[in-house]
Formats: sequence, structure tokens, C-alpha cells
Amino acid sequence: MKGPIDTQLNADSHSGQMAKAIKSAEKPPEGKAFKRLQLFNEERGLPTVQENEMEKAPIKNARKGSRKLASPGEGTPAEEYASEMLAAATALLEHQPLEKLQPAKGMNSAGPLSSPPTGVGPQWEFIGPLSISNGQTYGESRVVVSGRISCIAVNPTNSNHILCGSAGGGVWESRNRGVNWAPRTDYMATLTVGALAFDPSATSIVYCGTGEGNFYGGLGTGLLKSTNGGTSWAILATAPFMGQGFYDLIVDRANSNHLLGATTGGLYESSNGGVAWSLRRGGICWDIAMNPLGGASSEVLAALQDGIYQSNNGGTTYAKINLPGAPASFNRLAVDISRSNPSVAFVYGAGAPLIPVPGGRPTDRMPTPYIWRRTAVGGAFVAVPPPAGIITTQAWYDWYLAIAPDNPGQIYLGAIEAYRGTLTGTSWAWVMISNKTGDDIHPDQHAIAFDSANANIIYAGCDGGLFTSPNRGTNWTSLNNGLGITEIEYLAQDIGSSTWLLAGTQDNGSIRYTGSAGWEHVADGDGGDCGSNRTNPNIVYHSYYGMGMDRSTVKGNFGSFGWIGPNVPTGYNALFYPPMEVANNTVAQAGQSVFISRNQGTTWTEVGLPGGAVGAAMYMPNGDTVFVGATNGAIFRLRWSGTAWSAATALTTPRSGANVSDIFADPNNLNRLWATYSTMGGNRVFRSDNGGTSWVNCTVGLPALPINAIEIHPGNANRIWVAADVGVYQSFDAGATWSAFANGLPNCLAVDLLYHPHARKLRVGTRNRGVWEINVDGRLTSPICGLQFNGTLTPNQTQKWFSFNWPATWHMLWTVMPTNFLPGAPQITWKVQVERGSSEFVTYWIVVTNLTNQPVNFEGRYCILSYS
Repeated sequence: MKGPIDTQLNADSHSGQMAKAIKSAEKPPEGKAFKRLQLFNEERGLPTVQENEMEKAPIKNARKGSRKLASPGEGTPAEEYASEMLAAATALLEHQPLEKLQPAKGMNSAGPLSSPPTGVGPQWEFIGPLSISNGQTYGESRVVVSGRISCIAVNPTNSNHILCGSAGGGVWESRNRGVNWAPRTDYMATLTVGALAFDPSATSIVYCGTGEGNFYGGLGTGLLKSTNGGTSWAILATAPFMGQGFYDLIVDRANSNHLLGATTGGLYESSNGGVAWSLRRGGICWDIAMNPLGGASSEVLAALQDGIYQSNNGGTTYAKINLPGAPASFNRLAVDISRSNPSVAFVYGAGAPLIPVPGGRPTDRMPTPYIWRRTAVGGAFVAVPPPAGIITTQAWYDWYLAIAPDNPGQIYLGAIEAYRGTLTGTSWAWVMISNKTGDDIHPDQHAIAFDSANANIIYAGCDGGLFTSPNRGTNWTSLNNGLGITEIEYLAQDIGSSTWLLAGTQDNGSIRYTGSAGWEHVADGDGGDCGSNRTNPNIVYHSYYGMGMDRSTVKGNFGSFGWIGPNVPTGYNALFYPPMEVANNTVAQAGQSVFISRNQGTTWTEVGLPGGAVGAAMYMPNGDTVFVGATNGAIFRLRWSGTAWSAATALTTPRSGANVSDIFADPNNLNRLWATYSTMGGNRVFRSDNGGTSWVNCTVGLPALPINAIEIHPGNANRIWVAADVGVYQSFDAGATWSAFANGLPNCLAVDLLYHPHARKLRVGTRNRGVWEINVDGRLTSPICGLQFNGTLTPNQTQKWFSFNWPATWHMLWTVMPTNFLPGAPQITWKVQVERGSSEFVTYWIVVTNLTNQPVNFEGRYCILSYS
């Protein structure tokens, strides 16, 4: 089946519903990832980007806080953000109040953070996905996927030993070529990873550059070091990397103390094993290549925004080299030096002028692809024709270059697709190795690595995870079983089941949990917001990017979703992932207006939002009331009169000019409202007790980080949970005080919360660490037993009793016990039958038979073994 080729989808893919999904949000010229990055920045109040600037200098403007390297003490927004993350993570792990742990700016050699939580009290548990079956590609294959891989490192002396870095899911280690994986940095200050490097002279030493340059650059908190091959890690240096993202790391083969780093803030060099760093070239640096022999006089080539720079003293000083026909600046640039013949080097870039996109719309444009090759150190670089059909719209995001270790005339290129090029004489033969007849892999290529003993074996990292090929890309095997790095965007649940969830994911579609850590891919495209009908959980919804959604009437089976709209005109203003809500038969989605359906999406009513507001969050406490929070901080209420929807009524705004990340309204008391904000630099949690007329600030005691989601205990309106960019926090007094509720939860971005009232589990969706759950009051340590009814049977009589409105998720036993003693044979027998009374409750029918010729009195007793 075809994968999600966005604007190129054919009409027979799911009856064309994905093609309809993108009508309202045409694919931007810089790619979907750019729109997601723009949204991520705007939600947090970090430096944003202008789409029309991407043609001029896309990377310069598309990095959080990376436009310039601030002098010590200046404190760019990205540095402040990273510093707050470090403080929050440290406080969580040391179980200390946040205000006691404010790391100094530029803190260096900080040592390790504390060990993982002790496990005392309720503990977060990972429920997956550990793999996603039926994953999508741009070809005909269906593969097992996980989440975005940013970098790969193979032990130079042990090809069984592999490390990979997830964009926001930390470092993962395998000692058996990817058959099994283990997370290794769950409790570091940040789980964003941009680069990994073994010390080739002492492979027990490994370095990790935090902050994923391709996307999560601003979340970087420095350099990590492992002395046991990547199994455990400690912070080595925070300065000067706070708020920067790594692209590349090199350890000098001839001098283990000599390191080079390429980041969103520049090109750096260390001469003391990574403890201290000197800036050698300012501005973004995407890639570094070093003569494989290393040494103080070795050649280093560095890819910066304005071109390739060469050093002949190991990376201390640089001079720009000429690339014939090169643009003045690049959208992306990569460089490599051949391991088998260091005289040979290649450069791979994308830049001006803009050219038509192969197979795209008439108006689509992309940067021109460039390849250069040289055959002598100091010699001229000569242009090489790029592969036909290569698409560079996401060059800022999808890009790599690698020369085959055993052949200086063979190179691998990563863009949206992956290519292998082989030089024979003066002719180049190109093969697309990611999307072809036969095995395919997921698109959006980020990293490549080679087996340390066999150049035929390659590893490819992409938005779908990690894949390996035994024959240079001809055949592929997924290595994603066990990699728990899926980027969750939204969650939905079935209240009548403790083992059913629907989730939207970045670039891996919508996925479904049915009790196993291996989740199912149920819908293609990008997975956006989703929902489930509480009274009829067979009816579920999922969205892509942009306005509109699909509906399934069989609980989300693959292929069962159909497009229902709403269909909006070109130019309609909405978030990349517009918020949607489901309250039984009422469904709503918000952009510059609110579309509401009272018949499960069959027909829609549009209600405008005043003042240019754009919906960012929604909540429906019932099918007749909708609350909408906007990107400008405004909050609105819409009501059903019985015949029509009201206009959007503006409530008092608790914080103007900031992004509303979540809203909650107490279904039992609509005057009790909650609103959270993700924009930094102000208060982020508010409560109203009068329907939004006034608000109480409830932020004190929380880390100075974005708050992304809020959930309220349905049986205790004063018990609150919020999810932050690091950690989940709990309040028992309606937000007056807060405490960490993150026992065992990795230090990743927590973006969505769901509480299951019957299973008594809180679930959190995270960026690149999947979904976790916690029994909020702990597990039942012993069964809960009690008397439910009394009965009497005449001689040999059979009669039914029933007990109703028991949560369907509960595991229960029923017994019947005689209360009048009759000597001899057994007195009664019984059997239990279960009736599903509603979508979330059951009725137990207990049929009791008197086995004697005497009247029998008895008790009906229950025993609750667990809530799920």
C-alpha cells in the first residue's frame, strides 16, 4: 500500500481520504517538519521563523535561539529554556524543591545527575509502543517503525555494539546488532540527542551531544560522556552548549583529548577531552570530516552555512575553499573524507536558486541540489551530477552524506529518500535505496552508519526509526523492535477498557494500543488529535495535519477510517495539528473558527472566533458546551441552545499574548475552569471558580517551563495533574501547592494527559518516549471484599440476583455463602454471568440454586482483585 506522499497521494489510498485531508493545509514549500518546528517555537515563545525567509536563509532562522551565540551572561531565550530544563530535571531526580536548584549559567563539568527514582510509591510504567507494526513507507512495503532517529554510532572494535540517538528519546544501546535495545539516558536533563561518537582509541569512552540540531536544537543542555561504552552517562560540559543542538561530533583518532563539535551555534574544538571548548567558527555548523588518521596536522573539513572550510592543523584555524558554482549560502551542507583514500572528499549541499519540485505542483519550488568531489588534498572540487528526482524541500531537516569505507567512488546521500551513487570510470550510477521495487524503509533520512568490520552492512536512521541492510541498501530489516522512541502528539481512550488507546504520532500516522507493548498502525499520514465516543466507543476519530478528520465505526481497524471533514477553503488559518474534541455524538475542531457536528461528523456548523483568534486547545464537558483556547491567550465558550450554537463568548483572559495549551471544565460544575499556557516568561496555570469571570494564578511551585496539558481527578476536583516539558506535577489543593509526580518517568517532553476513572490510571504521551501510565493511588495490595446482597431460597429453588453499574475494567470475583448451617452435603451452587450494561459499566447476574430440601439463607459477596 502506498505511504503518505502528501500532495502526491492517489485517490485509491483509503478511498482518497488522505488526499482530502491535505486540501485544507497544502504541504508547505519547506516541508511539514518546518511547520511543526515553527509551531513548537511559537507555543513556547521562542524565536520563530517567517516562511518567506526560508528561501533566503532557512536554517539561520529555523532554529530556536541559534541565530547567534550569546556572550556569557546574555541569556538567549534558548539558553534560558535549557537552563530551566536542567534545573527541573535535577530537582526531579534529587527530590528537592525547584527553587533550590538553579544551575549557574555556563556551568561546566557538572557531573552526573542523580540516579533514577527509588520506586517508593506509585511508579510510572512504560506501555509502549516498543514497536509499531504495519508502518508506512513511500513504497509498497509495510514495515515495523518506532520514531525519529537522529544519529547512529557503531563501536569501531565491536560491530555487535550499536548506539543510536533519538530526536527526543535519548540514547539507546544494543549489544547484539539491534536485536535488543535498552534506554541509557532517561534521567539526563534532556533526552534530545544530536550526535554520538566513540573514542576510536578507547571505545569504552563515548560522547553524546544533546539537543537535536535538526529540530529540538534549543533543548540542548550540553555534552554527555560515558566511560562504559554508552551504558551509563554523566554531564561533562554544559558551557557553551546550553540552548544549542548538536549535528556532529568527532574524536581525534590520534589524540583522545582532541574533540570537534558541530552545533547550531558554531564549530567548536576541545583539547582536554571535552571539558572546555573554544569556538573556532561562528554560525551554524552542520557537519565535520577529519582525516581518518587524525593528528595535530590532519585535515578537517567543516560544512557551514556559507560553504566549506578547511583546516590543516587539526581543526584550530580554517580557510574557506572554493566550490565552483556554489550559492552564497546553503540551506544545508554536508562533507565527508574517504576512509580508504583521504585524498578523496565529497560535498553535498542544497541552496539557491529555487527549482521546480519533481512530481510536485506547478508552483512548488525547492533548493538546487549540489554535489562536488575532489581527488587530492588541496585539489579543486569538481561538480558531480546529483541523482535524478531528488527532492530537497526538507534539506534543512533531512540530510546526510557518507563515503563507503571501502570505496572512495561510492557515496550515500540522505534527503527525504536515500540514494547510493557509484562512480565507474567517469560515469555515475544512482540507485534510490529507500523507496524501490522490493524492500522499502520509512522516508525522511537523518543518519547513516557502517558496520565496523563489513562495509556491505549499513544502518539508516529516519523518521520511522532504525533499519539495517546487509547489502548496501538492496534489502532492509527493521531494527525497531524494542525501541520505545515514538513521538506522541495526542491521546484518546475508551473509558470502558483499560487496554485501549488511540494516539497521533509525528510522521508515523495514528496508532492503537490494545494491551500489548507492540502497537498497531491504523491510519497513514501524520497523526494529529484524536477522540473516542464515550457512549459508543466503536466510533473513533483521528486527524492528520490541517483541518479535517477521519471516522471509524469499528474502533479504528486499519482501513476502516473515512473522511468526514470539515472541508475548509485554501488559506484557512489553523495550527499544524488543530485541536479536536469528542463528547458522545458531538465532535468539534478549531482553527480560525470552530466547526461543530452534533451527528458524529455527518454535517458541520461553523462558528467564528472573534479578533483573529486561532484555536489552540479545546474541551467539551458535555455535548452542548465547547470551550476554546487560542494562540493569543483568549478563551471562548460556545453553547447549544437546543436549536442552534451560540456565538463564541469571550471569557476573561488570564494571560494575553500567550498560547493556551490546554483547557478543562468540570462536568459537574461548569464554573470551575482550568487553563494552561505553554509560553514561557509568565504564569502558566490558572483556575477560575466563576465560569471565567476571574482567574487565580496557580503556577507557584511549578518549574519555569511550558505547561502542555492538565487533567483533573473526576472524584476529587481539587486533585490536579499537569504535564510540563520536563515532568508531571500533582496538586491536592486546587493548585495552591505542587509536588513532582514523576517517579520513574523519563525526563522527556510530556505533552498530553489522560486519566482513566475506572482503572484509576493516569497516562502521559511524550515526545519520543512513547506512552507511560501510573496507578495514581498505587496498586491494590490486597483485594477489596464486601457484602452486596442477602437472599433466601426455598427447597430446591433456583433464582437470579443482579448487581449493576460495576466498572467494566474491574477484575472481580463473586461468591455466595450460606448463613444457616445444614450438616451434610453442599447446600447451594451458583454461576455468574456478565452483561455489558453500557459502554463502561457491566451488570453481574448471579444464578443461585438450593441443593437441599430445606430453606437456605445466604450472602452474595464480591471481591475486587484489581481496577484494570
